[in-house]
Amino acid sequence: MSSRLLCHQKSGPTLNKPQPYIRCDQVAKSFGPHKAVDSLFLDIAEGEFLSLLGPSGSGKTTLLMMIAGFETPTSGDIWIAGRRVDHLPPHKRNMGVVFQNYALFPHLTVAQNVAFPLEMRGVRGGALRTRVDQALDLVQLGHLRQRRPDQLSGGQQQRVALARALVFEPRVVLMDEPLGALDKRLREQMQLDIRALHRRLGLTIVFVTHDQSEALTMSDRIAVFNAGKIEQVGTPRDIYDHPETRFVAEFIGETNLLEGTVAATNGTAVTVRLSDGKEIRVDRGDARDVAPIGAPVAVSVRPERIHLGEPSAGANALQVKLLDSVYHGDHLRLELLVAQTTGRMIAKASRSDATSAIGSQLTASFAAHDCWIVRK
Repeated sequence: MSSRLLCHQKSGPTLNKPQPYIRCDQVAKSFGPHKAVDSLFLDIAEGEFLSLLGPSGSGKTTLLMMIAGFETPTSGDIWIAGRRVDHLPPHKRNMGVVFQNYALFPHLTVAQNVAFPLEMRGVRGGALRTRVDQALDLVQLGHLRQRRPDQLSGGQQQRVALARALVFEPRVVLMDEPLGALDKRLREQMQLDIRALHRRLGLTIVFVTHDQSEALTMSDRIAVFNAGKIEQVGTPRDIYDHPETRFVAEFIGETNLLEGTVAATNGTAVTVRLSDGKEIRVDRGDARDVAPIGAPVAVSVRPERIHLGEPSAGANALQVKLLDSVYHGDHLRLELLVAQTTGRMIAKASRSDATSAIGSQLTASFAAHDCWIVRK
């Protein structure tokens, strides 16, 4: 592995560059009558860590396999660094791929597994050994080079697969749920390790996952998939705090949705009238179009944004009844019945703040800038 890859320092994703490093232009993939990916457009910047997030069957892995070259688009184009590649076989795209099951050769040692991509490219002798050693040192596995995969833990196997994907200095690394087989503690540690490696090497990484926490932890941006389409693309903060659709609001973390109709708009402020006539105010914080007056909408508010007790000045306030309180260690999860809508809400409270008895009548409040209008 050359000093270019080992020493390159990432300065952050180049999201403002006019030309994307990877472009999927109206890419579609059908399996018979089923559209796995439906006329999708996606730009990925050089050096970016982009997660493709969605439930099983949403099209995220199919798109990854088309970028890698293991699937051929039914229609549309895939471009890398200004060159169209959707007609090229996988070995001519210069991409490293890490699969969910790692796909290691069981009869080869760790070093032999890592060397395999180089051997396929004609690298031999001292150059081969040097680059394998550098790749294994990168993932801190040089001391296990003579072991076979069945002698490694799940986390160690994952690191071998990552070293194999990096050893030939690919332009892009594609990862298809590579942490799915790991236990929670190891999974969380590997998330941080991969994120640190991404920053150190300046790699362009496309990472498939169905785990919302994983995507929020690791990504520069997230593309949320649903039924073969992308519902929203944005930074983790944008996706979590400002969901654009009902699906995104409900899929990313936990949220409360208050149903109502648009009563008034004023600049970036929107007034939503609930079913009993109670009005709540939403400060969108930008100038994006909203539904016209009278249109049905849903207001999303995260459980941790809800305050119980005396509301602050200008906050939206709802009368609620405490139905249940569940201990979660660092917080309590409170189930509330909302008097205004007869619907239920979830709030998160610290252990010291949640002292009310089950059945108590309370006031739940949240600021106008802590809630968001989502499309139906």
